[in-house]
Amino acid sequence: MEVLDEPEWRRRTAAHEARVDAATAGHLTRRRDHRKHPVEDFLFTYYSFKPSQLRRWHPGAGVRLSGADASPHREWRFYSLEADGVCLDVEAFAQDRGDTLRFVRELLVRTAERPGRFGCFGLHEWAMVYRLDPSDVRHAGWPLRLGASGTDAVVESHQVACSHFDAYRFFTPEALPLNALTPTRESQPALEQPGCLHAGMDLYKWAHKLVPAVSSDLVMDCFELARDIRALDMRAAPYDLRELGYEPVRIETAEGKAEYAAAQRGFSVRGQALRARLVEAIDAVVVSDDAATLRP
Repeated sequence: MEVLDEPEWRRRTAAHEARVDAATAGHLTRRRDHRKHPVEDFLFTYYSFKPSQLRRWHPGAGVRLSGADASPHREWRFYSLEADGVCLDVEAFAQDRGDTLRFVRELLVRTAERPGRFGCFGLHEWAMVYRLDPSDVRHAGWPLRLGASGTDAVVESHQVACSHFDAYRFFTPEALPLNALTPTRESQPALEQPGCLHAGMDLYKWAHKLVPAVSSDLVMDCFELARDIRALDMRAAPYDLRELGYEPVRIETAEGKAEYAAAQRGFSVRGQALRARLVEAIDAVVVSDDAATLRP
């Protein structure tokens, strides 16, 4: 058990709050002004973790905060008083979140064991607007870079091979049968692979779902990976976002494909490191009798 004295955990709290404030300032300003951003708002609208929740600092399992009377954690769920400190009640957390722990651990481990695939070229975003009227696309306020017919032609001239259910489920009805795979929620552990941009972004989802057992430092590392991936995702999408400073990755060309795949490989490396840390955090919660049942 690592023990942090009061000056240290207060320092870490302040550093975390400053990190989150910098990451969320633009979104909070836009939300106040009733403005939207097709790239930067995604992590706050698609995922369920609120900026206020992200800002709350958690040390993670295996850390005791000394000076219990001064710590706000003593009033928070899954924390317990222990001697002159506050720490996560791992048994209570494992009992309450056992199903989530099992699912996430299995998904992360099985994903990490597979080779990454780097030939999808972000065509999932193109399949989400395939044969739609321009007024019906998700980001209708932004033009399609190649127009509607040009966008459809890109989809039709490529093999779409999306392995991620939460991307595939947004395909247009006409695009669904064009995909080489038919991912489902049930098949997610069998299909997820580390080259997938959405699997990398979802590391943030799995991290925040396991708060407070997962430390806030790890949650923010996953957030920052998801933010960086989202930028590539939309640069490679069919939308023209140059007005917002996003130079397109032209995946309809050989040069654009190479640029996309190189960036995808880099994100895969970062994602694999975070997967390992998340599995380690889950295993820190597993206690005695639960150990066997929480491992696939």
